[in-house]
Amino acid sequence: MSEQLKVGIVGGTGMVGQRLVQLLDGHPWFNVTAIAASSSSAGKTYEESVQGRWKLATPMPNHVKNIVVQDASKVEEVAAGVDFIFCAVDMKKNEIQALEEDYAKTGTPVISNNSAHRWTPDVPMVIPEINPGHIKVIDAQRKRLGTSTGFIAVKPNCSIQSYVPALHALLQFKPTNVVASTYQAISGAGKNFTDWPDMLDNVIPYIGGEEEKSEQEPLRIWGSVKDGEIVKAAGPLITTQCIRVPVTDGHLATVFVSFENKPSQEEIIRLWREFQGRPQELGLPSAPKQFITYFEEENRPQTKLDRDIENGMGVSVGRLREDSLYDYKFVGLSHNTLRGAAGGAVLIAELLKAEGYIQAK
Repeated sequence: MSEQLKVGIVGGTGMVGQRLVQLLDGHPWFNVTAIAASSSSAGKTYEESVQGRWKLATPMPNHVKNIVVQDASKVEEVAAGVDFIFCAVDMKKNEIQALEEDYAKTGTPVISNNSAHRWTPDVPMVIPEINPGHIKVIDAQRKRLGTSTGFIAVKPNCSIQSYVPALHALLQFKPTNVVASTYQAISGAGKNFTDWPDMLDNVIPYIGGEEEKSEQEPLRIWGSVKDGEIVKAAGPLITTQCIRVPVTDGHLATVFVSFENKPSQEEIIRLWREFQGRPQELGLPSAPKQFITYFEEENRPQTKLDRDIENGMGVSVGRLREDSLYDYKFVGLSHNTLRGAAGGAVLIAELLKAEGYIQAK
């Protein structure tokens, strides 16, 4: 690519915004030229705005330190200086919906890390290796919003990416019933142990709204585009429990699954290891070369050891075995702030750029 696209990060001072800043440092296609946040941060340099609140282990990239933070609510001003934006704001659902649509109506593509538009019928919710075809619904969305270039695309809930890819690779065998329990890192709540000392030596068996998302969002991802809308799939039937555990990063899932046509264990492992998606076909910069890695060891995957596989963009699976109530059970793992949040959003943007949906203004 001869010229980098200019990128804005709206909500750039929070944990996901910080992770986006980190991931886009040195990106071959994208260059951060604008950061926006609340009015209380506006007018400060980015370094000043996150003073004492930088949550990542790696240092802040030098080239963003002196970017002057803009007011996210001044949509026209922010949009004027960028080709597209990532949005990771902390606001009420209806406020996020309105803000993202306002940006899209300026002709600016919006790649959202927020949940507000995940069920808007003409907004694609994408895991690029799984449902890249859903991006064609953008054409209908643009007509609704009255723009030829702007749109909104969203990434799904971070926890489902620890098990949905593994199930997706086996759809030909028609999974019927799925039980999944997720053990979710505290960064999924935008916190670290300094922010949340109550999580030390503790497990909280409740994450608000998470179980409904974990049960329903996979069905939308496995759905189809019909008459300019995403129609969710009828099955499989999924039930979940979502638990917060004292881990910095990484969501682990224990999964039980039954199939209409039961495959062999060897078939399952082969399909996991061979699975490739559109990002791998296109050679996108952030795409893992091996999307799903299967571990033979009985004690893998482990959160601390395996969350960073393929730069945090791969999914790990292990402990596949037959079950007494279901056909099989296994363990899955994904990095929640990389594959599940900021990294997943960057990969979506790369897919949309490669498919012609994001261009220089």
